[in-house]
Amino acid sequence: MARERLLAPSRILRTTPRQVGGGRQREVLVEKARESIARGSKSFSFASSLFDRSTREKVWLLYAWCRRCDDVADGQDHGGKLSQQSNNVSRVKGIRALTHRALEGQPTAEIAFDAFGQVAMEARITQGLADDVIDGFALDAEEWRPRSEADMMRYCYHVAGAVGVMMALVMGISPDEDETLDRACDLGLAFQLNNIARDIYEDDAAGRCYLPVEWLVEEDIPPGQHMKPAYREKLVKLVAKMLDMAEDHEAAARYGARNLSFRQRWAVLSAANIYGAIGREVRKRGGNAWDHRVHISKAAKARHVTRAFTQALLPAKEPKYYPEWTRTLLQKHAKA
Repeated sequence: MARERLLAPSRILRTTPRQVGGGRQREVLVEKARESIARGSKSFSFASSLFDRSTREKVWLLYAWCRRCDDVADGQDHGGKLSQQSNNVSRVKGIRALTHRALEGQPTAEIAFDAFGQVAMEARITQGLADDVIDGFALDAEEWRPRSEADMMRYCYHVAGAVGVMMALVMGISPDEDETLDRACDLGLAFQLNNIARDIYEDDAAGRCYLPVEWLVEEDIPPGQHMKPAYREKLVKLVAKMLDMAEDHEAAARYGARNLSFRQRWAVLSAANIYGAIGREVRKRGGNAWDHRVHISKAAKARHVTRAFTQALLPAKEPKYYPEWTRTLLQKHAKA
């Protein structure tokens, strides 16, 4: 009996070779990533310029992936107004598939994902850590809402704390240096808490709310009614609590920056100053905080960077106590 003929001779069948960066030249990935950060985040772009060239390029590569994931998940183009939300779960599945493919050294046809494959190899970023970030997009896709403070902080870990850990790896911190990685996570948590406080109006308009249901119940604010004028005073009280938490995490992160090189420390403290200023401005405005979106001017950013230079030269001040929500605790919540 004749043997069945293969469609192609077995001797020429080959697995796709591993190609870091999807086979693209690193210089191309870096340039596209630089364009992405310049367009998507002026604050982050400004702070990244303080790094040495090697670190700066890796920061751009990481940012490009974060930005693209966010845009794909929300149907945006470098931020802006949310599009009509549909097929959200499928979008996140696509993000995860492309990310895993990039980590395997396979081309993705998406330059931001290829950039992530490049920086993940250079900085030893694991698939588990990437999945932690993607899980945050999955929560939004499922129209999830935080019921408790623990839920809110778990979300903050996924979308920002885990990114802070990635940033530390990009800066050359060893995966075994737990104390420094903990502090990097704290900085991400501080950033996200400030962002939530600032964006309450925009999130509400998009049908989202990241204030814990239990917090709202304690203040007798009905679900979905927190932006009503009648509850503005109570909302200010809740946001003040959130900003207190942000400042605690920021203080811990500032202390952790002592383990970085001078230029890295300067960049991190600059970012802490700029993003911390967002929360402090929200607090200052009180009930008027959501009439107009809080933003930090170029002149103010320059002042924060100048102040960070001096802060980077001075001995780091250890906090009297550390935040309740630690990286280890949040990772356990994330897996529960």
